[in-house]
Amino acid sequence: MGGQPPAQPRIKTPVDAVTNSESPAATSVANRYGTPKRTLSKTRRIIVLAVVGVLAVTWILWVTVGNNTGISNKLISYNVVDPTLSTVDVAVTKDPAATAKCALQALNSSYAVVGYNVITIGPNGTGAGVDSGRTTTVRGEVRTDSLAVTGVVEDCWIVRQP
Repeated sequence: MGGQPPAQPRIKTPVDAVTNSESPAATSVANRYGTPKRTLSKTRRIIVLAVVGVLAVTWILWVTVGNNTGISNKLISYNVVDPTLSTVDVAVTKDPAATAKCALQALNSSYAVVGYNVITIGPNGTGAGVDSGRTTTVRGEVRTDSLAVTGVVEDCWIVRQP
């Protein structure tokens, strides 16, 4: 009965305490590359995704609704009267109680601005214009330096009352 001597228990080193493993391979990997980094827990991952989702929805709403100026315009027609004058007809849709301004331009054949004028569209009654006073058609005159070939509406905006 000459068996082998009983196996001696392995002595734990400080590296084993860090790796929390009994295998020599895990010990050498931990010594070489360091201990593995912690990952986010499932709860924290859900919280981060929820915050990102709320921020994305907030940004989308701000882009679609927050930038709405409450005014729109549509070029109806233009007329080149002579080399010094053009007219521009524009339909402006806004709150009937608001005052708006529109910048009109006259352009030559090279699309250079040869005339510019800002017109004011005052408040409307509900019987004026169409759509219960929301849409009004106005004609603006634009004085020109040379012969224009077209007239355009550059922009319209609501005038803030102090």
